[in-house]
Formats: sequence, structure tokens, C-alpha cells
Amino acid sequence: MKDKANFQSYLFEVINDNTLSVRIDEISKAFDSYTLPKNKMFVEADEVCKYFCFVESGILQHSITVNDEDKTTYLALKNSCTTSLKSFLKQIPSSKNIKALSECQLKIIEISKFNELMKSNLAFKQFYYNLIENQIFLIDDYRLDLLTLQPEDRYRKLLINEPNLLNEVPLHYLASFLGISKRHMSRIRKNVK
Repeated sequence: MKDKANFQSYLFEVINDNTLSVRIDEISKAFDSYTLPKNKMFVEADEVCKYFCFVESGILQHSITVNDEDKTTYLALKNSCTTSLKSFLKQIPSSKNIKALSECQLKIIEISKFNELMKSNLAFKQFYYNLIENQIFLIDDYRLDLLTLQPEDRYRKLLINEPNLLNEVPLHYLASFLGISKRHMSRIRKNVK
């Protein structure tokens, strides 16, 4: 019951419109609970992503393979939504992998239920619009940080904004996400406190 409350609170927060709150229960009922074990794939590159999900607990790593090396492109944390969006919406093969870095408790929805909610539930449509808008803001900030901040400053910003990630995510994934080599990341960690 607590998980349902957390998910509904998240929906309410993202929708940000009290007049639509009566439709939130319908949204949460369309999602199923799912446990994704540690190191298991939510989707693999070249496969169609079957689900859009809300992360109740755990961390999902988005990655691509470049020259036989995995590069972390995104980390979906607790109380966030994620998918391989283009693959999910267009039902085409994914260009990335999404893997559980820890056991994840998810709320998942498949494409036909997702599309039905988009057509019939104004609250879900608002939720999706606001979610995508917020993600675009985050992507813009991330790109600007990669272009304007030194590696040490990106690490400091991570320490301020997501300090728990240092304990929850292996260092090499964080280094990749921040655009820093593993060796340089070790040096930065020694120098930045």
C-alpha cells in the first residue's frame, strides 16, 4: 500500500494540477508491480523496449556501447520514470541498454495501456507532458555542464545534488556518466572532499 501511495504522490507532484487529481487512481491502476533483479536488463540494445516504468526503488543504468566499452548515458533513480523512449513509443529496436544496478522495484506499463491512457486520461497526458518537459530541462543542464564545467566541478556538483550516488553506484559508472576517465575520477575523488 505504501508503494502505491509513493507512486500516486509522484503522479500528483508531476501533474501539478489539483483539478486532475481525481484521475490519478486510474493511472496508478494501469501500472503493474515488477521486481527487476540486480544486473538484469530492463531492455537490451537491438530489442524493442516493452515498458515505460516508475522506479520505486533501485537504480537503472542507461548505457551504450562505444568501441567495446559501455558508456553510461543516464541513471534513473528512485522516484523517477524511465524507458528507452523512442523504442517504446515507436516499437522499434532500442539503441541502448537499461540495466538494474541494484534490485529494482518498478511500476510498469506496456504500450497499449500507455496509449489508451494518453487518449482517455487528461491527467496522464498532463503527467507525460510535464515529465518530458522536466527531462528536457535536465538534459540541457547536463549538456551545459559537460561543455562548461571542469571534471572536478562536475564531481562537486554531483556531491551536492546526489551525494548518495557515491555509495549506491559503482565508481566506473559514475565516471562514465560524468564524462571522466576512471583514472581521472580516482584522482578527483582524492582531491575533492
